[in-house]
Amino acid sequence: METYNVANIIKKLQDSSHILITPQILREYTGIISKATLHRLIADLVTNEILTKLERGKYHLNDRRVTDFIRANILYSPSYISFETALNHHGILSQFPYESTSATPKKSKSKHVDEKLYSYVHIKKSLFWGYAKVDGALLAEPEKALLDQLYISSKGLKGHSIDEYDYEQLNLKKFWQYAKSFPQTAKFQKLLQEVQYALS
Repeated sequence: METYNVANIIKKLQDSSHILITPQILREYTGIISKATLHRLIADLVTNEILTKLERGKYHLNDRRVTDFIRANILYSPSYISFETALNHHGILSQFPYESTSATPKKSKSKHVDEKLYSYVHIKKSLFWGYAKVDGALLAEPEKALLDQLYISSKGLKGHSIDEYDYEQLNLKKFWQYAKSFPQTAKFQKLLQEVQYALS
């Protein structure tokens, strides 16, 4: 049976750039071949609170780098924080969302982890842009988060709160420029008109 030194492995993991830890990553770091030994190591790391299990085959290091936003990114990839969550983060929407919402080009999905709900809403691949890495997490720019919200609202997938948004936090030139890249359906244009009216 293969053996391993937990203390050495912990140091390697903490010194690495990895936040998401999978059995494959552990195998590369440790050289362990046996599946049984690898599972025993993972169990040891979880028991010692070095790793937290997200779901089958996905763990993250327990350190200060791991925020809710980073956790949302690694739970379902590719994705970026958007919609109400990003709007609240940017100070555009004061209402605090009870779930973490992200945009993804994959199919829509929800995940419950540690009593928190992470929701992922499908958007067209051609709209998967307008985000940046902030403190290690992929987060929509304020203008893109609002447009993402309006876009899925126009499709009847989420509500919108035109009167509750603080538009002072937006770069309006960028907002209207970004808006041109969205499908110009009648419902989407109607929501843009409501924004225009709220700004006047």
